Amino acid sequence: MKKLITALAATALLAGCSDNEVGDVSLGLFTTKDIKVEIVNDPKVPGVTCHISHVEANLDFADPSDMGIACRQTGPINADMLTDIDRSKSGEVVFKTSKSILFKSLKIRRIWDERNRTLIYLSYSTKELQGSYKHSMSTVPLWGNPVWEQLEIEKLNKD
Repeated sequence: MKKLITALAATALLAGCSDNEVGDVSLGLFTTKDIKVEIVNDPKVPGVTCHISHVEANLDFADPSDMGIACRQTGPINADMLTDIDRSKSGEVVFKTSKSILFKSLKIRRIWDERNRTLIYLSYSTKELQGSYKHSMSTVPLWGNPVWEQLEIEKLNKD
């Protein structure tokens, strides 16, 4: 029995390890729930870094759906990067992680706001919880960025 408990504890600790994890906050002495803070870099716009926080419930079959997201420009963004992104209203998934053994996921989707030249990052849970799909949003406006002028020139050339 002691070996089983040790094996379960080791598995839970290893499952929580991530190269992208920058924070781990315990929710208390008598709980197995922690708030994890992870870095997510946009694969097509590497000048954007998002930090997501979410609850991880060790030894549970499903993690809570609550999450937060903050995205900022952390490197150069150029027009070539933006030509390769999905510009549809639903955007595209840039990150996905499992939150349960029963098909619940946390996803981050990038959406392009053409009018305001802003990248929108939406994090959400794929399973309804207490009558609501949990979600959070962050934006990266390109105002003041050299790419703003590049996009303006492209817009004028199209018109």
